[in-house]
Amino acid sequence: MGASLLIMLREGLEMAIIVAILLAYLNKIGRHDRVKAVWVGVGAAAAVCVVAAVIFSRVVDEFASSSAEPWVEGFLALTAGSVLTWMIFWMRGHARGIASTLHSKVDAAIERGSKAIAIMAFVAVAREGFETVLFMIGAQEATKRSAIDTIVGGTIGLAIAIAIAIVIYGYGHRINLAKFFSITGGLLILFAAGLLAKAGFELAEAMKLTGLQGDSLWTITSGPFANGWVHDFLQGIFGWSANEASPLRVSIYGLYLVPVTWLFYFSGRVPKASSDRSSPSTTTPAPA
Repeated sequence: MGASLLIMLREGLEMAIIVAILLAYLNKIGRHDRVKAVWVGVGAAAAVCVVAAVIFSRVVDEFASSSAEPWVEGFLALTAGSVLTWMIFWMRGHARGIASTLHSKVDAAIERGSKAIAIMAFVAVAREGFETVLFMIGAQEATKRSAIDTIVGGTIGLAIAIAIAIVIYGYGHRINLAKFFSITGGLLILFAAGLLAKAGFELAEAMKLTGLQGDSLWTITSGPFANGWVHDFLQGIFGWSANEASPLRVSIYGLYLVPVTWLFYFSGRVPKASSDRSSPSTTTPAPA
């Protein structure tokens, strides 16, 4: 549940912020007649993403129950971890310009009618939604949690994300989004490290490269690190395993975690003075 909650909190907040920016800007410029079009696009994107999630989940389950299970789980974990890494760094570099970019797109589309606004909202939300579907299914396969646990965790995360977005844009409060994305980005790096470590483990098994695996560096059969909520939390967020900590898996985890964490926090930061765009720690004021 922890992994799906974190993913949906992060991705859900991004989607909620996008919608809130669109609505706030339309209200600000007095184009209330285009607000309905935004909700049409958002609703259509949500429906398409739900259908895609059901289809993708069934396809994965079908292949995972066959002899191709290691290949399916390995490539799914590899894809989810890679896309998740790209998304984390993309958001770090583009968070400051989200509002101005959306405003420009609204200005370009608004005179073309409600359909153009609806399509713009659909594309913006669906892109985030498809990423979320991939991450959620990857989390479910990586942690071996039930679909119910994944759905419950995702629902809680989405509810929190919507509540934060309402507080930010509905009531004009401020929240340090830079710090929020920095903290959740770090947690997602840990999650991505677990995904990629699992990918290496599964693909080595699929290719019968058992010599690369080696014996587990530890085997824990009882206590909080073997079962219970502590085990589930560590497994969901950090990729912890009580009995599958092969040297290959642990090595991949460390080789990913150390350089990526350094790059995320200490490399390529954009100085505040060099950007004339609004900081992510400030928010679009609530419409008068």
